[in-house]
Amino acid sequence: MMNIHAHGDALRRREEILRIVRSTAVRSQDELMAELQRHGVRVTQPTLSRDLRELGLVKTPAGYVEPDAISMAPVAAFTPRESREHRLEQLFRESVLSAEAAGNLVVIKTPVAAAQPLASAIDTTPLDDVLGTIGGDDTIFVALRTPSAAAQFVRRIHAIAGITPARPAAKAARERTRA
Repeated sequence: MMNIHAHGDALRRREEILRIVRSTAVRSQDELMAELQRHGVRVTQPTLSRDLRELGLVKTPAGYVEPDAISMAPVAAFTPRESREHRLEQLFRESVLSAEAAGNLVVIKTPVAAAQPLASAIDTTPLDDVLGTIGGDDTIFVALRTPSAAAQFVRRIHAIAGITPARPAAKAARERTRA
């Protein structure tokens, strides 16, 4: 059995992962590890998890899938950093239902199953003041350095996603009492 852990062999291991995901419904990392072993590839769970993240594979109820090849086509012309930024902006446009700052945190709401890919894109894109994310099924918490950085991040998300920020409820209530 091959041990494909070395850096130089990562490409071959990832090619095998893609081949398996394209041809087999793989619903968990354990299933994928078993498939890899059947094909002579040993890999640890942390390495497999990193490979899945680097390949951009998305876990759905039907199993792991590749991102839409058509939507990724323009990315090939960019450098890696530009590619990550482009992908993040694309995910903002496709996935963000709302974004709101709360102190130095930003809470992002997405459709079901869209939070993890977006959280991963935020984590892997170099962004000033972003400390990290926690992604659930349809909600992401993004920690930023300061409340002002959080507010600026929300404005950026709104601009990219085409979201018109709603008036805060307290402000709307004050305006109604004045009228």
